[in-house]
Amino acid sequence: QVQLVESGGGLVQAGGSLRLSCAASGRTFSSYAMGWFRRAPGKEREFVAAISWNDDSTYADSVKGRFTISRDNAKNTVYLQMNSLKPEDTAVYYCAADRNIVVSRYWGQGTQVTVSS
Repeated sequence: QVQLVESGGGLVQAGGSLRLSCAASGRTFSSYAMGWFRRAPGKEREFVAAISWNDDSTYADSVKGRFTISRDNAKNTVYLQMNSLKPEDTAVYYCAADRNIVVSRYWGQGTQVTVSS
């Protein structure tokens, strides 16, 4: 059974940093894209960042220059380093994985990130 488990969320002041982790189990994801999405209160889920099987990364414009996605295939884990956090980054962050990240079949349960002003 495939599982994605996020961790690292929490409460941080504006300008602070957090590092999210997503550990995958149940299969090897080294040939899959992995990524992060988020859902803010009252808003639709939106794309944040993704990394391909060969380490090409893409970011939403709203997080470029502040967030960095990385992966460790040996640990079947993807990370999201979030710096210079803003109150508008407050959301539940979800990890996803599949060959095409846009239509991911595998999702984590989410981790809350709250940025206070």
